[in-house]
Amino acid sequence: MKNFTTVLSIILAIAVGVLFYFQFSDKKGKNNLSQQNNSINNATEGSFKIAYFEMDSIENQYEYLKDVRNSLRSLEQKKGNELNQLRNAGHAKIMEYQKRSNTMTEQEIAQANQEIMKLDEDLKAQEQIKSQELQDESIKKIQEVKKTIEDFLKEYNKDKNYSYILSSSSDIIYLKDTAYDITKDLIKGLNEAYKKKKKS
Repeated sequence: MKNFTTVLSIILAIAVGVLFYFQFSDKKGKNNLSQQNNSINNATEGSFKIAYFEMDSIENQYEYLKDVRNSLRSLEQKKGNELNQLRNAGHAKIMEYQKRSNTMTEQEIAQANQEIMKLDEDLKAQEQIKSQELQDESIKKIQEVKKTIEDFLKEYNKDKNYSYILSSSSDIIYLKDTAYDITKDLIKGLNEAYKKKKKS
């Protein structure tokens, strides 16, 4: 019985030792996790900020972009008018040959057909050229607008220290905190810069 009590005391002492070990090692692990979480939170709060702007608002309210769109519409209309003139000239030529068809020789009819085919080929070529010119000009102008926005945001962000400034789209961003919406600042700043540029 005495031996049993001694063995039981030893077992209990070992069990208490083991429990103490687990208790203190668990706290240490929790403290490490807590410190890591605090570091992440501090990094998030201190050095990683994201802002966004509503692109549809920029499209509707940025004066330079409106002027660019109007300019591209005018260019599209001008090129459309040029193509219409070519179409009308080709149509007039066809009408002229139709009127003369009864008095034309076979050779003249063959020449007329060749000329009409050439007019049609020229028209198709001009359609492609003008379409490409319009596309090139559109890309160039949109790139200029994009660069203007980027340049403004670089200046704007000098004292804001955002890590990212995103253009908001409902297809990409599903949740937004309006505290980080800089659309009004962006529109105001861009329009003021554009007014100054127009005056100079």
